[in-house]
Amino acid sequence: MRFLLKANWDIDAGNAAAREGSLGRTVESILAEQEPEAAYFIADKGTRTALIVLDLADASQIPAVAEPWFLAFNARVEITPAMVPDDLARAGPSIEQAVERYG
Repeated sequence: MRFLLKANWDIDAGNAAAREGSLGRTVESILAEQEPEAAYFIADKGTRTALIVLDLADASQIPAVAEPWFLAFNARVEITPAMVPDDLARAGPSIEQAVERYG
């Protein structure tokens, strides 16, 4: 199942990593372990932010993908289930059933 991981880095932790030159290496190391489908880096509400798309087999993998961001950057992490168009297409019948029952 796909998840969108959003990690907002603590300002002080991100600045410290940038100053010591480890920011890029740390991010590369985390991404090498997590093997994301996609990774984007933005500024969100004034903080360095990673947006990572991951395909996880089981919810028990969530700590393994969240902890590196917590530990390396004192990040706030949000993980949200996500769908690609094929997933949404397969969900069509259940959406139609919900419309029939509750719509």
